[in-house]
Amino acid sequence: MSDSGGQPSSPDAVTAGFLDHAVDPLRYDGQSNDPDEVVGVLSSMIPDGARVLDIGCGTGSVSAQLISNRNVSLVGIEPDPARARLARDRGITVRSTYLSTDLIRELGPFDVVVFADVLEHLPDPWRLLVLAKSALTPSGRIIVSVPNVAHWSVRTDLLRGRFLYRDTGIMDATHLRWFTEAGIRYLLESAHLSVESVRATAGVELPCYYERLPWRRMSWSTRAAIVRRAAKRWPRLFGCQWVVSGRPPTARVAAETPITS
Repeated sequence: MSDSGGQPSSPDAVTAGFLDHAVDPLRYDGQSNDPDEVVGVLSSMIPDGARVLDIGCGTGSVSAQLISNRNVSLVGIEPDPARARLARDRGITVRSTYLSTDLIRELGPFDVVVFADVLEHLPDPWRLLVLAKSALTPSGRIIVSVPNVAHWSVRTDLLRGRFLYRDTGIMDATHLRWFTEAGIRYLLESAHLSVESVRATAGVELPCYYERLPWRRMSWSTRAAIVRRAAKRWPRLFGCQWVVSGRPPTARVAAETPITS
C-alpha cells in the first residue's frame, strides 16, 4: 500500500457509523484452496516459479497457498501489525509498511504483483496501480481481485431499497470502492494496463446463500454445484469477485517477442 497520509494503517478502523460493533481483523483468514474461488483463480494466472509481490497480504492465508500451488518466491506487504504477525507465523516474508518507490527499488523487480481484495479498500486505487507497475519485470503482470457489486444479492437488495453494510463479503463495511466487470477493466486500462484475462469466482460461502430462500433449504453440495455453474454461465450476475490480469503494453510486447539466437 502507498503512504497512508495520516490515515489508519488498517481500513478496519473506519467502520464507525456503519456497523454497531468492531469488525474482526482476522475475519478473512483461512481462504479455501478451491479452483472456483479466489486462491484457485489467482493461482491459475500466476506462472510456476514466479517472483511475486503480494500487496496487502493480510494474514498470509492466500500468500501461503500461492507459494504452495505455484512454487513462487513471494514477498508480502501488510501495514496492519496483527495480520503481519500471523503472516510471518506462516513463514511468509512480510514488510509491515506501505508500497513506495524506495521499497520497490530495494525489493524489485517482480514477475507478478498481486492485489487480492485490496483495491476496494483504498481511496485512490489508481495511484497504487500506477506505482505497482514500476515493480514489474519487463514481461511482468498485475493481478487483482475485487468484489462484484453487481452480484444478484446486491441487486435484489437495491430493488428493495436496501444498501446494508456487513462484516464480510461484497458489502463489507470497510469497502470504499465498488466494482463491476466493466469498472475494474476501466481502472486497469486507465492505469495503462492491457487486460489479458478476466474470471469470476463462485462465492459459494457468501452469507446470502445461508440466509435467503431457496438457497438455505438446499444441502451444501447441491447449493455449491448450482452456484458454481451459475457463476460460469452468468458471471456478471452470480460471480462473487472479478479476478483480472493485466500487463503494461511494453510488457505484453516483451512477453510475446520470440528469443532468437
